[in-house]
Amino acid sequence: MKRAAGLCVIAGAILAGATCQSNAASLNTMDDVGAAIQACWTPPADAGNSTVTLSFSFKRNGTLIGPPRPAAINVTGDAKARQSFVDAAIAAVEDCLPLSFSPALAQGIAGNIFTLQFSSPKQ
Repeated sequence: MKRAAGLCVIAGAILAGATCQSNAASLNTMDDVGAAIQACWTPPADAGNSTVTLSFSFKRNGTLIGPPRPAAINVTGDAKARQSFVDAAIAAVEDCLPLSFSPALAQGIAGNIFTLQFSSPKQ
């Protein structure tokens, strides 16, 4: 699973108004994982043009190895706005867990570091 090896960047569009994906369906690719987590993303109101990139690792069972950590933060506003945006992104990841990986994805995912960018809606 070359795709799951090393550092993998998960890209996905923000799914405005979507609800979290049911964990009953197995996720087969990292694109599926990114889309599932993005579906749980609700940016804070009045976030301006902000982004945060989180890095995290999964266990084979769909839970995290440790908490997500900010890798890059570009948030409009003061320190409180920044923390609110980062907390919302972390909550999006944690609220979607556990994810249900297909056997093939679970085999190669454990322990690898992944990144996911969370963006505010375009103003």
